[in-house]
Amino acid sequence: MNRFSSFPSSLRRPRLRGVHRAVLFAAAAALLASGCGGDSGTEAADRVPHKDGQQQQQPRQRGAAPAAGLPGMPPLLDPHDLYAADRPNKLSPVVKDFPSRVYVPNTESDTVSVIDPKTYKVIETIPVGNQPQHVVPSWDMKTLWVNNDRGHTLTAIDPATGKKGRTVDVHDPYNLYFTPDGKYAVVMASMDRELVFRDAQTMKRKKTEPVSCKGVNHADFSPDGKYFIVSCEFSGELLKVDTAKMKVIGQQKLPFEGAMPQDVKISSDGKTWYIADMMADGVWVLDGDRFTEPWLMPTGKGAHGLYVSRDSKSMYISNRGEGSISVLDLPSRKLVKKWELPEGGSPDMGGVSADGNVLWLSGRYDSEVYAIDTRDGHQIAKIRVGAGPHGLAVYPQPGRYSLGHTGIFR
Repeated sequence: MNRFSSFPSSLRRPRLRGVHRAVLFAAAAALLASGCGGDSGTEAADRVPHKDGQQQQQPRQRGAAPAAGLPGMPPLLDPHDLYAADRPNKLSPVVKDFPSRVYVPNTESDTVSVIDPKTYKVIETIPVGNQPQHVVPSWDMKTLWVNNDRGHTLTAIDPATGKKGRTVDVHDPYNLYFTPDGKYAVVMASMDRELVFRDAQTMKRKKTEPVSCKGVNHADFSPDGKYFIVSCEFSGELLKVDTAKMKVIGQQKLPFEGAMPQDVKISSDGKTWYIADMMADGVWVLDGDRFTEPWLMPTGKGAHGLYVSRDSKSMYISNRGEGSISVLDLPSRKLVKKWELPEGGSPDMGGVSADGNVLWLSGRYDSEVYAIDTRDGHQIAKIRVGAGPHGLAVYPQPGRYSLGHTGIFR
């Protein structure tokens, strides 16, 4: 099945199931007004040695000690800010000497376009396998994995040189994540209807968890790393998965006929989950711990990708169906801005530059990539690439380790 061409823009947009839109949106407005009450500020930290000789930060305690995390997971720098390690240009010693590049998988051209972000020009085109969907930084941040979904392979790129490395046989790798302890890669085998846990280094299969939903594709992890939430694109469902047991422990249908959930991202305070939905034209707001029914926050037509700013205060939401980016203020849970691309387009997946000043997004249906200034939302550049550009990775980025996708760093 060709994911790129399966859902034409002429598809009818269904109505909400069981609840009138006006009632749901009124409830959403009331919840927005209440705010989340979280503290997104970064607290003072002490330096402690890491097992590999590097240093990492560990927060001084403020109030009650945070709950113990997944065994082997690096402790959070700040239990009140999951993205405290992602501050502007705060590059790990592992990646600090890597050249800054934007890696764009072209789903229909079977290539990866490499962009120099200083010149906004394509400097290389790398042939890879059939239907590359995402470029994913490994947990240890030393490798970029190209997910060749229909080629049933992963292609390694060395971010130190930008050159293609080994190819590994992995069936149906639509997307790729890593458990917070660094032990396992989690393959989102969308068409196979499986979550496949593999050794993070060798990619040897360790456990397969069959799922009953259709189209597992995006995910994010809880603050303690003990569970993760997965979106099921083709059946409009969400899964809750126990990380250690590698087992689905919850499943629910979204309350919208024809829902197609996409990207998943947890808030900086760790209390709220956001799930973009390209058919509901907004993001679902979820309590992941309780896994109760979420409510819908309208953002724009074809809501798709979710990216957190370097100060942990904003989330950028790409609205692929209307060529815009909505800006969500995370502390208040209010939409505060909408940036329109000057010539329209189809902004999809991407990431934020290391300094936080540029949001890079693929133009899925327009064979182009957009560079957007995060300070005022103007389009800096539009760059021609191959056909069907999808999950591009901006690399390197700040952070201590990668949880996968196009770059979720903690």
